[in-house]
Order: sequence, then C-alpha cells, then structure tokens
Amino acid sequence: MPANTSPIFPLTPNLAWATVTTANTAKDGTGTVATVFTAGANGARVDYLKVRALGTNVATVIRVFVNNGSTNATAANNTLIVDQTIAATTNSETAQLVDNIIQLDLSLPAGYKINVTIGTTVSAGLQVTGVGGDY
Repeated sequence: MPANTSPIFPLTPNLAWATVTTANTAKDGTGTVATVFTAGANGARVDYLKVRALGTNVATVIRVFVNNGSTNATAANNTLIVDQTIAATTNSETAQLVDNIIQLDLSLPAGYKINVTIGTTVSAGLQVTGVGGDY
C-alpha cells in the first residue's frame, strides 16, 4: 500500500479567533457558531485552541466541531470532536484568569473549518483562538 514516507510540515502559520457569548445548545454544529480556524488551499494542521475568559462569566461548556467547508446549517456537514467544561471566572486586577487549552493535533482538508459553540450564555465572553498552520 503506498503511503507518504516523508513528513510534511505546515508552511504558513494560521491563527484565527472569535469571541463567543451566546449559548447554542444544538449538539450537531447547527445554529449560531463561531469559526475559529479555516484550512488553507492545501489543507492545514490545527494544533490547539486557546479559550480565554474576557472577564466574569458563569460556568459553561465549549463544544468544538469540524465542518466540511459547507454550510453548518446542515447537520451532516459537522461533527462534534470534543467538548470541555469551562469554569466560572471572576475578573480581577490582581489575579490572572486561567486559560483553557484544548489540544487537537488534527489535520484538515482544504476549506474545512473548526467551529465552536457554548452551552450557557456568558456575560463577558470567551475568546477562542485557533492555532496551527497551512500546508
């Protein structure tokens, strides 16, 4: 069986982000989503997502979906790959807010996207940053 015997590495850094504040309880990737990564013309590698509270928020869950590059309104275009609890946060001028890292280590075909939703509306918002690179 033929296989790629030479490792490939991302050529161009790919970094994108979005702020999420409003709940979307759909578990199929439909509804209002935030796109935090889009693979380039030759595909991409997504290393991780960094989730950062922007102030005081209630606890919620973040859901991470892979979308095939088509409309997310069609459930068959999305797959839920991970969900993670995000603890409640209190804004402070003397103590740091904790970052949440969601390790993905995922290769995506050209045009595929990483979309996120949260389960509970939060007041200050969560900034979600996708970190990776295009091939």
